Amino acid sequence: MLKLEHQTLNDRAYGALKQELISGGFNPGQTLVIRKLAETFGISTTPIREALQRLVAERLLEMQNNRSIIVPLLSAPAFEELTHIRIAVEGLAGEMAATRINESGLVEIQATLAGMQRAIEAGDARAYHALNEAFHFAIYQHAGAPILLNMIRDLWGRVGPYLKLLMQADRYIPQSNDAHRRIVAALEQRDGSAVRVSLEQDIAVAAAVLSENLRTTT
Repeated sequence: MLKLEHQTLNDRAYGALKQELISGGFNPGQTLVIRKLAETFGISTTPIREALQRLVAERLLEMQNNRSIIVPLLSAPAFEELTHIRIAVEGLAGEMAATRINESGLVEIQATLAGMQRAIEAGDARAYHALNEAFHFAIYQHAGAPILLNMIRDLWGRVGPYLKLLMQADRYIPQSNDAHRRIVAALEQRDGSAVRVSLEQDIAVAAAVLSENLRTTT
């Protein structure tokens, strides 16, 4: 029984740390200190250490020669590759979701879009970032494809530390919700192809903005 409880805590620590990567809770290149993380989550260092090692094995984190663990810095080619994969995988999930989403799911996504617009108008980058994540994953969850959803979560675990930088780019802010409105309109029409195209455009536009930042941080 104790072993099962211990394993559950390890899994919870792993899930929490991975979510921090997805949500941009860590910065690119940040060193993750086991003791500080344990204090933050209110648990012992052992499950944190094992969770970090698991994330290193999955290449969502990187172990340095001195044994310290950092959030990886993405090279321009790596970021470009991830963008191409995201376009293919997330576009597929959106296309699948268009024919499977129910009315309550659509209402939730519409409300999230409205919240994103309010965040833009208020200049609240933190709120926009959180709502953007909620918007995308609400769509992907309605694809009804758990393997695909896990793939997307892994991809966001790699790019998440960079996504929060989007709202720092002046030229991105005016167009930040354009593709989202098109996505919602296509979902309302149950038009899978249009959802896919609009998602692809959303990812590509954001990636183009982030690529400029990437050149200054690597």
